[in-house]
Amino acid sequence: MSTLLVRNADVLVTMDGARREIAGGGLFARDGVIEAVGPTETLPRTADEVIDASGCVVAPGLVNTHHHLFQTLTRAVPAAQDAPLFGWLKTLYPIWARLGPEEIRVSTFVGLAELALSGCTTASDHLYLFPNGARLDDGLEGAAELGLRFHAARGAMSVGESAGGLPPDALVEDETAILRDCERVAAAFHDPAPGAMTRVAFAPCSPFSVSRELMRDAAVLARESGVGLHTHLAENAEDVAYSLETFGCRPGAYAEALGWTGPDVWHAHCVKLDADEIDLFARSGTAVAHCPCANARLGSGIAPVRAMRDAGVTAGLGVDGSASSDAGDLMAEARHALLLQRAAFGAEAMGRARGAGDRHLGRRAGSEPRRYRRSGPWDARRRGPVRRRRSGPFGRLGPGRGPGPVRADAGARGDRGGLRGGARGAHRGPWLSGRVAPSRGAGAAARRRVRRRRGRGIRRRRDPWDRARAASPDAPPAPCGRR
Repeated sequence: MSTLLVRNADVLVTMDGARREIAGGGLFARDGVIEAVGPTETLPRTADEVIDASGCVVAPGLVNTHHHLFQTLTRAVPAAQDAPLFGWLKTLYPIWARLGPEEIRVSTFVGLAELALSGCTTASDHLYLFPNGARLDDGLEGAAELGLRFHAARGAMSVGESAGGLPPDALVEDETAILRDCERVAAAFHDPAPGAMTRVAFAPCSPFSVSRELMRDAAVLARESGVGLHTHLAENAEDVAYSLETFGCRPGAYAEALGWTGPDVWHAHCVKLDADEIDLFARSGTAVAHCPCANARLGSGIAPVRAMRDAGVTAGLGVDGSASSDAGDLMAEARHALLLQRAAFGAEAMGRARGAGDRHLGRRAGSEPRRYRRSGPWDARRRGPVRRRRSGPFGRLGPGRGPGPVRADAGARGDRGGLRGGARGAHRGPWLSGRVAPSRGAGAAARRRVRRRRGRGIRRRRDPWDRARAASPDAPPAPCGRR
């Protein structure tokens, strides 16, 4: 068993219930799990690996709950600089259509490296387009080279411009092929074990780029496969208007009708959720990835995070695509989240906020990774058994937690450090899964777990409203979430 000792930190920030900040602190970990946190003199004197953190602040690693790493290569495109969401997407779609496997791999590696420098040790990537032979595997390869914990969300677009969607037809996929590939990547790469380096989620891109049928089928398949669900929802006023016009209901009601609420679901942005939708998310345990920099950059608005927290909604931070946030800096997202909520809702809007990112990704502090019960009480809304989620040991520094701490130079912090001050220390880098430096091949074990799947096809139902909409743009909207 390997052991790790971190000692002599100027300050060790635990983020535990008591909000302890330990001067001269350190931690002791065995096989990637922290056994003790406290003043250095109270810890074991030696370990297989000893790190002197003098001059550093040691804190839990940050969790990025929403990103599009392929966009790392397309920042600052002039024609998209002053466009709102839909115009911004239409400008960039033709550029993204020229990407291929190597661009996906390189952008994932570069984007995760940038995140690591801002203190991120766990990241989710929503890859929703696969041009020129690209696959989710390419992003997973890039992530494995770097060594961050990685949640690969297999996105998709299936409704192109000719069928009333937003993306060009050249970037959409056949829905049967989408579901088959979702099944493939879940079998090949998803690792539900505690502290897993690689997990998978299913993530049809958005209500304006996929059909109701794909949303329904993806939710069913995800729950059969034991993986999470992720998509964009209520990102701006255009998004809400599209849902009202096309589906006859608001985004929250649409998501609920299709099985897209619950503790295994997290939605990105949710800038325009109303009070009823916030209550729905709180009652169902649905989580939100808050991306303040991208929302401000695209003029989408300020998400009602204060109201979400008051209602009990789990809300974590996301960078979103580097083409919309202009950076991959999770600490900057935390600061902008604080300042924008204060600007909109008052100086005490955020109080002493607690990190919630791990709860999106099945890694809730102090318990086990996400698991689903296959029997027990019946969920009438989902037409299946109630699935209870437990999640994993991250987000704090304490016994039983995964280490994943980050260290930053304390000297640059001064009296104005942290989220409330303007300056922040230079990050020396994270310990990734108990390692000081990134390790090549961190996901090799996950890739070797590819197993045979049953050789059955996926039966598809074609919704008559989808056919009508494809045949005539003037077809009336379908009832919300019609089954």
